[in-house]
Amino acid sequence: MSTHQPRPPSGFAQIFGEPATTWASAPGRVNLIGEHTDYNDGLVLPTAIPQRTTVELCPAKDGRVTVYSDELSEPGTTLSYLLGEESPTGDWLDYVRGVTWVLRQSGLGARLSGLRLRIQSQVPVGSGLSSSAALLVSLLRALRIALALPLSDVELARLARKAEVELVGAPVGLMDQLACSLCGPGAALFLDTRSLAMRTVPLPAALELVVIHSGVVHSHVAGDYRTRRRECEQAAERLSVRSLRELDESVLPNLDALPAPLGRRVRHVVTENARVEAAVASLAAGDGVRLGELFRQSHASMRDDYEVSVPAVDLLVSLGDADPDILGARLTGGGFGGSVVMLAKAGCGLVAARRIASAYEAQSGHCPTVLVPGLPGC
Repeated sequence: MSTHQPRPPSGFAQIFGEPATTWASAPGRVNLIGEHTDYNDGLVLPTAIPQRTTVELCPAKDGRVTVYSDELSEPGTTLSYLLGEESPTGDWLDYVRGVTWVLRQSGLGARLSGLRLRIQSQVPVGSGLSSSAALLVSLLRALRIALALPLSDVELARLARKAEVELVGAPVGLMDQLACSLCGPGAALFLDTRSLAMRTVPLPAALELVVIHSGVVHSHVAGDYRTRRRECEQAAERLSVRSLRELDESVLPNLDALPAPLGRRVRHVVTENARVEAAVASLAAGDGVRLGELFRQSHASMRDDYEVSVPAVDLLVSLGDADPDILGARLTGGGFGGSVVMLAKAGCGLVAARRIASAYEAQSGHCPTVLVPGLPGC
């Protein structure tokens, strides 16, 4: 996918007193199916969403990185840090610190002498749609241009993940960064996170995606996500495999021998990998009914076996499943809040999204945001 997009209107010079010299953007992503499989060397099927994060920058000579975020900064207030002093503090600026840190660690930061950055994002934070990866990838894209860095899109994604894992402290897999770096509109990316084999899978014209943010935010840095990853590592060790990807469905009858909840975690990962392969076949065949059933099975597995859903998200999924124009719905992203992806009949997604969001708000008290097909929030 081309990274060149129409340049957004900019107030960069009003903030920093000089114009931006470079800009780049990256999309958020929605994972159609294949959840909590990427850090288990498994299969995933993400696609890009229309919402993007844009970074504008100009170089500085003072050794300082000064940042303004339209969404997260206090009005008129910038944050800054010195290059070489990228210690995490637990705030959103850690993602920027992570990028300059990883470039220095990889030997690519020699030309960094300071930066002025403006960040604008349409991807809601904590929505399960990779707001953090979109920021990391867009910033690395801008720096790739500004510093003439010899980075492929895959190498750029690897650096983005290293920044998020090692400096920010979020133990994420590689799917989000690869999706934000490689995905384009109208197709999903079928990715094997063990081999990095990948291919695009067109989305059938007879089907339409709906993505609704539940209004319940989550964080990959929080403990529950870390706990699930640790449980998978413990299960792999007990089963004498390097990762859960090495297992197939023949192991399912024997999982009761594992201490709870490890057997349930393994069952989710093994069956979810199988569902990704079935989903790819369903897309190729244009079989929306089968794909919708896979969505429902995936959500049930995430709710019951992996235990990463919450009541508000379960309500949103059930409202989607009950809608006559929706073929299936599921939690997307890491869980504990975030967004739901639904499969709609083509041409029906917008009307269905309005119905579902309205009913959800009335029953849950949460304020939903329809991101695809695209509606303003409450």
